[in-house]
Amino acid sequence: MKNNSYIHPTALVESEKIGRGSTVWAFVHILPGASIGESVNICDNCFIEGNVIIGDDVTIKCGVYLWDGIIVRNRVFIGPNATFTNDKHPRSKNKNYKKEQTILEEGCSIGANATILSGTTIGKYAMIGAGSVVTKDVPDFTLVYGNPAKIHGKVNELGSKL
Repeated sequence: MKNNSYIHPTALVESEKIGRGSTVWAFVHILPGASIGESVNICDNCFIEGNVIIGDDVTIKCGVYLWDGIIVRNRVFIGPNATFTNDKHPRSKNKNYKKEQTILEEGCSIGANATILSGTTIGKYAMIGAGSVVTKDVPDFTLVYGNPAKIHGKVNELGSKL
């Protein structure tokens, strides 16, 4: 336990930047350089690359992989097996690889099994439905779902549809 955080014995945490009161559960791998905020809960079987920034009070459920260039602001919820990308045109051994940044703004929620394509921003307190495929930016306080994800209304800070 370091600075009041808990790291499960099977977790491989190579970053020194683990915030106060954070919990890292079984079989999580966090690469050097990743920045984890305070009171973050990272559930089993997650992977976080070294150029990832995670804010405070974030919940990351089981089976989530966060790749270089992803920024997660405060109070974000990421559901189980949500999928993120950081390259729109991936090819094996591509020397011209172009990493694109994805930003999850404060308080947004990503549903289970949703896919968030690279280069997108999910707005403040937006809600992404389970299984959705997000191909473009989502405005603040907006509910989207489907494949591709489309706007289905507005939500408040608690996630209730307006």
